[in-house]
Amino acid sequence: MTRVATADGGGDVGRGPLHAGERLRRLLAVLAHLARVGEAPIAELATRFGVDERTLVGELELAACCGLPPYTPDQLLELVVDDERVVAHGLDALRRPPRLTPDEGFAVAAAARAMLALPGVDSSGPLASALAKLEAVLGEDRLQVELEAPEHLAALRAAVERIELVEIDYLGAKRGDETTRVVEPHAVVALEGRFYLDAYCRLAHGWRRFQLQRIAAVRPAGDHFDRRAMPAELAGARAFAGGPSARVALVALPAGHRPLVDHLVAGPVERGPDGRLVVPIRVGDAHWLGRLLLRLGADAEVLHPPELVHAAREVAGRALRRYRVAGD
Repeated sequence: MTRVATADGGGDVGRGPLHAGERLRRLLAVLAHLARVGEAPIAELATRFGVDERTLVGELELAACCGLPPYTPDQLLELVVDDERVVAHGLDALRRPPRLTPDEGFAVAAAARAMLALPGVDSSGPLASALAKLEAVLGEDRLQVELEAPEHLAALRAAVERIELVEIDYLGAKRGDETTRVVEPHAVVALEGRFYLDAYCRLAHGWRRFQLQRIAAVRPAGDHFDRRAMPAELAGARAFAGGPSARVALVALPAGHRPLVDHLVAGPVERGPDGRLVVPIRVGDAHWLGRLLLRLGADAEVLHPPELVHAAREVAGRALRRYRVAGD
């Protein structure tokens, strides 16, 4: 008899939901362990990897639908899950460390050198050490990776180091929404493929995270400032930081759209009575939410709060009005 579990993105015991990348790493660790031992009690696996039994069984049943190169019918993962145990076959590839081809080695080296080029990364840490060993195997040619730097990156980094106020012209999420602000620059960070300025904004009287690509101009404001304690919301690994005005919206969407919002999930995900997932998403701007809903399609909608229910309609209406004006 096979246990039935819901794919709800369950997290570690005592923690909230994990995003897709963390869940994948955990599943690969479970499979590598099963490759070594062959079979194990479900309770033992759940305890070993810090996950509840129901979530563990659901992820193993999902893995049983996958295969190994060359992905022919005889190369499927065979996982037999009953009430008490998991028996694994066809995991030979996980019993030994993978070997990279030269092309794969160069791809890994390029990604590592790109990460080392980011600001704040320890150039003599474990990543640099691992890269040096990989490049030694690949040959004498060293990779050179150059990241595209936003126009005002150097000026803002200098202002951070000198603890100097700057005035910026900032383009908002909506067209024509440009403001001039005096800010206290605290740090320039690279997150999720973009550069951001973490600063205390004197116009908003609060901390903000500004996307450098939206900063149209930077001017010295002619004064220094005393550093403030940075709030906890700016210390995370995600780029989004909505500030005190951020709200949590409950968005219903088809289960197949879950990967599109995994990095935005702000709490437990549930399945609604109509079969759709109900996903809590932290929202700092109604216009941003409306654009997200339009990308998710007609089957996605806001259930709560009421003031955000029509966010997608408002964004679409604004775009339609601009289109009509442009056509006149």
